[in-house]
Amino acid sequence: MDRIDAMKIFVTAVEEGSLAGAARRLRRSPTAISRAIASLEAHVGAELLHRTTRSIRLSDTGQHYAASCHRILSELEEADLLAGGERAAPRGLLTLTAPPISGEEILRPILDDFLDAHPLVSARLLLVDRSVNLIDEGVDIALRVAQLPDSSLLATRVGDGVRRVIVAAPDYLGQHPPIVDPGDIVGHQIISLTHFGLESWAFASAIQSGAQRTIHFTPRLIVNSVRAAVASAVAGGGLTRVYSYHVAQDVKQGRLKVILANSELPVQPVHLLTPAGRSSVPKVRAFIDFAAPRLRAAFLSMALDAQAL
Repeated sequence: MDRIDAMKIFVTAVEEGSLAGAARRLRRSPTAISRAIASLEAHVGAELLHRTTRSIRLSDTGQHYAASCHRILSELEEADLLAGGERAAPRGLLTLTAPPISGEEILRPILDDFLDAHPLVSARLLLVDRSVNLIDEGVDIALRVAQLPDSSLLATRVGDGVRRVIVAAPDYLGQHPPIVDPGDIVGHQIISLTHFGLESWAFASAIQSGAQRTIHFTPRLIVNSVRAAVASAVAGGGLTRVYSYHVAQDVKQGRLKVILANSELPVQPVHLLTPAGRSSVPKVRAFIDFAAPRLRAAFLSMALDAQAL
């Protein structure tokens, strides 16, 4: 068994969510895919995938092994590409991740233009509202809207001034008690996002101490989609907290109103992140060089628009 080839098949099956999907992507027979994964399981002495007729699911051992395979395959690809020299043309699969809305509306059009300019590159864009482990999940580049912790990741700043705003429909605000202080949100209908605070929101302190003020509440609705939270707020379902660019058009057109602007937390920066070992790979370096100025222009435009919120 070619173990590296079997690792590639295993990782592809995990990414596609089925053996049939891996067979289509790799242009191999389903039998060859099943045989390769069975050989890999025999080699490691453990079941890596729980199989059904329609899908696959990683075992506990498989989850750890998949992360290791991603790292090994990324390092092999990096070695091959760097061996071609600094002037090697960008080529191969570029894997990126971003939050759903900024990924769909901002990053994806830039990625389309990049692929048009680099025909030897293909791409996989993962749109998820969680912090992906770039190394374990084999991701080349992540778009992140947040203050960054210290890490080994290399960061390219591409934006500033992203605000976390609380909004509600004017009709809702007109029919409920006024909100002039963060504590007033208690008792209101709250639409919580799983990644923006399920049962509490932090606010800037009224005094210049640097400490934050946390308000706890019982949400009326919990969703894991920004679009769903915004739609529910527009429909009069209550208050929700999102990034300023998520609701710029709804506020501009009067469907939503920003409240508690004087108590907002500090603005958030935007970065492109990449593992240190991937920064010199031609496809990664080329994308960052291509995307960074375009992202800066896009986020600057949104920051200027958000000032009117």
